[in-house]
Formats: sequence, structure tokens, C-alpha cells
Amino acid sequence: MRAFADLLDTLVYTRSRNAKLGAIAAYLRDTPNPERGWALAALTDSLDFPAVKAATIRGVAASRVDPELLRLSRHYVGDTAETVALIWPDGAPVVRNDPSVDEVVGALANATRSTAPAIIAGLLDRLDANSRYAMLKLATGGMRIGVSARLAKTAFAQAFDVPIDTVDELWHALAPPYAELFAWAAEGGAQPDISTTPFFRPFMLSHPFEGDTLDLQTYAAEWKWDGIRVQIAHLGGETRIYSRGADEISGAFPELVAALQRDAVVDGELLVRETSQGGDLEGGGAASFNALQQRLGRKSVTKKMLEQYPAFVRLYDVLVDGPEDLRALPWTMRRARPEALIARLPASHFDISPVLDVSDFTSLAQLRDGARDAAIEGVMLKRRDSPYQAGRKVGEWYKWKRNPLTADCVMMYAQRGNGRRASFYSDYTFGCWSESGELLPVGKAYSGFTDEELKLLDRFVREHTIAKFGPVREVEKTFVLEVAFDSVHASTRHKSGLAMRFPRIHRIRTDKPALEADQIATLRAMVT
Repeated sequence: MRAFADLLDTLVYTRSRNAKLGAIAAYLRDTPNPERGWALAALTDSLDFPAVKAATIRGVAASRVDPELLRLSRHYVGDTAETVALIWPDGAPVVRNDPSVDEVVGALANATRSTAPAIIAGLLDRLDANSRYAMLKLATGGMRIGVSARLAKTAFAQAFDVPIDTVDELWHALAPPYAELFAWAAEGGAQPDISTTPFFRPFMLSHPFEGDTLDLQTYAAEWKWDGIRVQIAHLGGETRIYSRGADEISGAFPELVAALQRDAVVDGELLVRETSQGGDLEGGGAASFNALQQRLGRKSVTKKMLEQYPAFVRLYDVLVDGPEDLRALPWTMRRARPEALIARLPASHFDISPVLDVSDFTSLAQLRDGARDAAIEGVMLKRRDSPYQAGRKVGEWYKWKRNPLTADCVMMYAQRGNGRRASFYSDYTFGCWSESGELLPVGKAYSGFTDEELKLLDRFVREHTIAKFGPVREVEKTFVLEVAFDSVHASTRHKSGLAMRFPRIHRIRTDKPALEADQIATLRAMVT
């Protein structure tokens, strides 16, 4: 465990990307199996221990440390794992027979909710402060050490001089501790055969469009739909659905799993159909993201939810069709495949994203600016000769989001943030005025401001708190925030009847009296 702890320590204090790559690569070369495989899984947030949560860690620590001291220390340090690692009492001399990463993973994997506290305490007693931190980070995930999954995979490729694109594809078809991956890359074995597995192919991504114009003879334009990008793969009689982050979400969308029953891999936007109260389709249009959120993050869904929020996929691309891998073909040739495939898929669950018929960029700009449909975020611009390549390739695809909407809102409540913001009130709930003069919440934001503005906002909360509800601070209703958001939708979950999409603080309006903030009616008129 100590070698893994030393690696984390190095990564935390290393700013250079190349230095991080070198440190990870050296660890992977010098560390035996399965240690390095578990470590790699931890770095890429690929481990999950259902019985071990942050609350479990806090409960274990509170059994050894004064709870108030623990709370204050957590607010000062800003990270639960680091706080507990530092504050954990050594007590009587303990034989520090440093456990291996494999032993720690085995213990945590076999833990239940009732046994987890004793297992965690036993491991903490055997470790020094650095190793305690490493163990807790491994246990709870979310390393936050400046290492993305892509960087870790790149380090693996560099360590053993193998192609990163091959590593990327094999990665999601194999399970930790990646014995087959190391056997191939580090030991010269055969490349793992994943031909019968509906594995994840890394998405092709886009850059924000920040120019003035593009030649529409070179680039094709499509709507950028406001759902979530997914990949559906059917192979060997099995269908899997992946999010853009390679998380499998098949359990939440069983109707889509059942709907794709031919060997293919498709790329598209997951949406929910606009429905009437009875659940009948209303012309096949897409509902707002707020409707889709009712289906996201679930391991299973009820029959009622399937009826109220029927999901479908709007196809962008076909990556594999039967035995053919199409990704090397230019976009113009690949575009013909979803148009042919869609005829063989159920219309209840699949349609196709149309290419926008515009003759010049000025017309496209006008079309984009006028689009306030609930399911449209903006426009995609795709180079017509572009192959489908993993990641963001300069000059190939662009996303051109529509300009955000804004509203002047009044701060109502605040909470402390996490990480380096744990000592600041950085999460703000804000509202607008109802017709009766009542201030009603319309959203919550924790981004869009600078560090200096954060200090100003935090100071206001501390000096103008009028009530406390656990971690929440209610403040005087005098501070106006100009909030930017992508769209606003009707919502039964909020007292105002509205929900903002991607709200963020756009400007701090110290010049504006609270009574001049916007009305609920103004936002209601923006509902799409």
C-alpha cells in the first residue's frame, strides 16, 4: 500500500502533465500484478465498494475523534479522506504490517454495511498517514489529484509502448485488475479478444465554435439536441448502452436494450418523448432535459415511469454495422448508414437527427438564434470528410451553442462548497418575485464567479445570515445575482413551478435593488 501512497503523494504535488505521466508509467512498470491493476482502476475511478460511503468514513472517525473537532477539521481541510488520514489517532503501538493494495481491495469488496466500519478502522490502524489517505481515496473514489482517466490510460500506453487508441477500446471491455491487458502490453502476450463483447468505443467529441464563419460546403450542420449522448452496442446477442463517460446505463433503459437486436454500434442522443398525461405520443417530439432527468441515475425503472417518460434515441452516426467497422470512413459515407439502418429499427425508439438545409452561414446563425425548442441546445458543425476518431480533433467537429438566457434573481440561501471551497459559502439558491410579491426559488448555482467574487459572496452570507437549517444559511433578501441559463422548463418539483437548465452566476448586481429583480412571470414566458 505504501508504494501506491507514494505515487499519490507524487501526483498531488506534481503540476507537470509529463511528470505525472512519467510517475504513473514508472509505477506500472515496477509494480507486480494485481497491485498495479487495482491501482490503475483506482486512478480511473473504476472501483466501487457499495458498503463504503463517505458517511461510513465519517462515522468510523467520529468513534475515535471528538465529533466537533472532526467537523471543524473537515471544514478547514476541505476533504474527508485527508482529514481522517491526518486526525486518526495512533493510540497504542500497532504493528504496521503494511497491507497490499490487493488485500485492501479484497477486504473492502467483501465488506457489508454492518462489517465495513470495523474493517475500515482495522485498516486505518495498520497504516501511516500517507497510506491512510491513499486507502480512503481508493475506498470512496474521486481521487481529485489532477489525473483524468485519459491521462492514466496514456501513461499505461507510454509505459509499455502500445497504441493509446487500442488501450482505449480494450479498457472498457475488461475488468479490474486488467490481467489480460497487462499480459498483452507488459508481457508480450496476445491482444485480448473482445470480438464477442458489446464493448464501448470512445466517442468523437467537438470543440466549441469561437470563429466568425465556416464554409458549409466543407461542414455539415445538425441540431445539437439537449439530452445525453449515448452509444448502443449489440453483439453476440447482448445489448449495452453507454454514456459518454463509458458508464453502462442499460438498466435504466430496458426498452432501448430490447429495441436494438441486430449487430451494430450506434451513436446518438438519448431523449424522452413529449407525452400527454395519459402517456400517448404527441407527434414524436422530444421533451425537455428535465423530463429525461426522471430516468437518469436509476438501476431499474417501473412500468409507470416507462409510460410517463418513454425514451428514444435520435441517431447521429453508425460506428459498426454488422461485420463492418465504419469509423475510418468520411462522415458523408457514414451518414448514409443511419439513414439506411433507421428503416430496420422500431420508430417508437429510434429516429435520426436531420442535416440542416441552409445555404449559407448567415442563414444558419439566424436559425440557431431563433431555436428555443425545449430539446435544442444549439448547432453541431461536422467536417464532411471527417473519420470518426476518439476525442477532440482540431478542425473536425464544432459545437455552437445558442446564447444563454439571463434573469436577475435574489439570493435566498447558501451552503458551503466542497474541496478547496469547503471553507466558503459557494452554493447559492436564488429566486424571483411571484405575482403576489413572494420570493420563490427558481434555481441553484455554484459556478460562474471568480475567486475574488467568491470572497465577496461568502462575506455577504456570513454578515447577512438570518436563519440556519443544518448546513443551510438563509440570508437577507437584498443581494441580486444575474443568472445565465440555457433554458427554463415547467417543473412540479419546485414551488415556483419552474426549473432552470445549467444555471450559473453571470454577474453580481450590487447596483440593483432586490425589488427590481425579475418576476416569475418573466421566466414563465421563456418556458419551452
